[in-house]
Amino acid sequence: MSVKVKKPLALGVDLGGTKVETALVDSNGEVISSHRHPTHPKKGADNIVEDIAICVEQCLNKGKGEAQALGIGIAAQVDQAGLVRSSPNLGWSNFPLREKLEKRLKLPVVVINDVRAAAMGEWRFGAGKGVDDLVVVFVGTGIGGGVISNGRLLEGCSSTAAELGHTTLIVDGRKCHCPNWGCLEAYASGWAIAERAQEAVQAKPRAGKKLISLAGSVDGITAAIVSQAYHDEDPLALQLFMETAHYLSSGLVSIVNAFNPCLLILGGGVVEGLPELLQIIDGEIRKRALKTASEKLSIVKAALGKESGIVGAAALAHEMIKENPD
Repeated sequence: MSVKVKKPLALGVDLGGTKVETALVDSNGEVISSHRHPTHPKKGADNIVEDIAICVEQCLNKGKGEAQALGIGIAAQVDQAGLVRSSPNLGWSNFPLREKLEKRLKLPVVVINDVRAAAMGEWRFGAGKGVDDLVVVFVGTGIGGGVISNGRLLEGCSSTAAELGHTTLIVDGRKCHCPNWGCLEAYASGWAIAERAQEAVQAKPRAGKKLISLAGSVDGITAAIVSQAYHDEDPLALQLFMETAHYLSSGLVSIVNAFNPCLLILGGGVVEGLPELLQIIDGEIRKRALKTASEKLSIVKAALGKESGIVGAAALAHEMIKENPD
């Protein structure tokens, strides 16, 4: 008579500025249950910890299971001790998130930047499964990612490695939201596409009529509006698309040369809205990257969509369970 062994369960949490999402996930990356709960940053950090606890409890009730650890991804700079050094979305500075959650939930907790969590998810259970040398780049409101080298997620001295969007693309170029100028993010992220589009419309109002019509005003133009106008074959949107493809390709050539991945995974809202970018980027990298860095390279789209972060955070929690089985 065989005995069915239960797979260990872990919690993955994705914490944003307006909501927290939690999933109970098994060791194969399968989501057993999930729950979403609003957050209220203006009420303070301790109240958000309580929001997370409520969301976790509701998720566990739905799944009727017990978790052995919790991983949480947050849009922030996070150190190895789980201290949130800076989170502009939440207004946090040097907040001991891991300590607070472990005390409240009585579970071991690992805290990681949200985009690195998403990279972990794609590696363990998505487009990068089975590959030990890869780079994941998410192009959304900002640009971030993660690097897996020889089967390990690169962490860096302060656990903030792979801030790929803050690679300098143009010396003394456009002002980024970080202290630098000329970052890749300042040219090809969602906020940068919107900024560039608004400037283009202000410079050429007649050429920008389609974008203004879709957005309602110059200030209302977003990357999503540019995507919509591009698919409607608007000439100015086509120009913005080609410029974005050029900037992204240029930044990714440097990233491929630096890390020599077997696989480059691209995801995020901008890539989802403009999937045609992949073909252009692939061609540009083949032409411009070092042959030894790109000859074995495959370039693919991220597979897990919005679940990548939450599943990746849970994957980190599962690693904690393996390392500390008792």
